[in-house]
Amino acid sequence: MKSKTEYLTINTKTRYAFVNITSQVRKIIKESEVKEGLCLVNSMHISSSVFINDDETGLHNDFEKWLDRLAPHDPINQYRHNDTGEDNADAHLKRQIMGREVIVAITDRELDFGSWEQIFYGEFDGQRNKKILIKVIGE
Repeated sequence: MKSKTEYLTINTKTRYAFVNITSQVRKIIKESEVKEGLCLVNSMHISSSVFINDDETGLHNDFEKWLDRLAPHDPINQYRHNDTGEDNADAHLKRQIMGREVIVAITDRELDFGSWEQIFYGEFDGQRNKKILIKVIGE
């Protein structure tokens, strides 16, 4: 069995962002030489997410509005976590909703996606370096 582990570092210019990382994942899969297997893509920070969906601006705006209704940033004193001096409790909650990782099948050296599927990094408390783990395993 072959395996490859890589880490991406993301630093968004804004507190809140969705970044399409599909091309970076594809590159790592090609480098791995795995023909048939699995690819894990995992956000390694508790205020960010990895998820699969469509790369469509309107949908991303809908995600942002929906998440802000479920876990608004302000007022920050509504969250006990922020009593510690933090101001990112909403980011932790958004991460729980959007998920920690995705696993995608690799078939014939390619991500085995459905129509329109892409891999995204969701940032909910940005403007600093955060890591994403990419682990490819298979034959």
